[in-house]
Amino acid sequence: MSEQSTTERARPEAIKAVPVRHPVRWVSIAVIAVLVAMFVHLLLTNDNFRWSYIFVSYEEGKRGVMFTGPVLEGLRGTILLTITSMAIGIGLGTVLAVMRLSPNRILSSVAFVYTWFFRAVPRLILAILFGNLNILWSRIGFGLPFDEQIGKLFGIDNFNGQFYSIRAVDLLAGFVAGMLALGLSEAAYMAEIVRAGLQSVDSGQSEAAVALGMSRFQVLRRIVLPQAMRVIVPPTGNETIAMVKDTSLVAFVPVAGELWFQLNNISARTFVVFPVLVAAVIWYLIICTILMIGQYYVERHYGKGYGASARAKQRLRNIQVEQGGKITTTGETP
Repeated sequence: MSEQSTTERARPEAIKAVPVRHPVRWVSIAVIAVLVAMFVHLLLTNDNFRWSYIFVSYEEGKRGVMFTGPVLEGLRGTILLTITSMAIGIGLGTVLAVMRLSPNRILSSVAFVYTWFFRAVPRLILAILFGNLNILWSRIGFGLPFDEQIGKLFGIDNFNGQFYSIRAVDLLAGFVAGMLALGLSEAAYMAEIVRAGLQSVDSGQSEAAVALGMSRFQVLRRIVLPQAMRVIVPPTGNETIAMVKDTSLVAFVPVAGELWFQLNNISARTFVVFPVLVAAVIWYLIICTILMIGQYYVERHYGKGYGASARAKQRLRNIQVEQGGKITTTGETP
């Protein structure tokens, strides 16, 4: 026994693991906790916030400033303006992105000039500019170009070659002017986002699809776009959230059916400024929070098969295949 004990390997001593200390981390947590407590104390004790004015009643017999009829109407207008502007931006931006990647010099040059112009001009200036475009034309219509000159050429007085026309002051004003300003500006940014997404897909896949007989439109719709969505969705969600906030710029057009316009009117009429600003902050926080939640689920949907979790699932599949086992669709062994 003694000989065996001497020949056997001595058992190593247990490792004495000392946890790593993070003093800076704990100090940061303490500082953040103090700042949060100070902020909550400010919200609860400072009477200048006037929470009853915001939520209960801002005038005798009326609801809180957040829930008045004009403000709710402005909220609907803001949501509708965001949806329509982003629809224009995404649709036109996708077309511009395809044009930028086109081998045709004319198409790519037109798309470049468009993105250059609308990315360079601030949206506030664009909103005011579109609100005053009726200065250039009295009427906007569809028909023969240069109809007045054609009438003079043939000696016809009051010749009208327009099939349909509308007064410019009726068309390029209010909601439509704000929607066009925001939508056309957004298209320039979406064009760059979509272009980056399309270029993130390996060109070899497109070449292989074309070699199999697929048309370029089919390649774009079935091969490139589904893979590019993983890159396109996150910045598109950010642009949508930014669009919600940028709708406040159309108050300078002016667009009466908009959230900030209505809240600003109440502030100007009642001479109460700060609580109205707080009400605006709360509404924008609510809208953007809902959009952020939706963006998270959309990103998760298009991010399937990518990232660390996908690699871990793939390794698990490889192990199960080597062992002759099977895995379920959730990545777990049955």
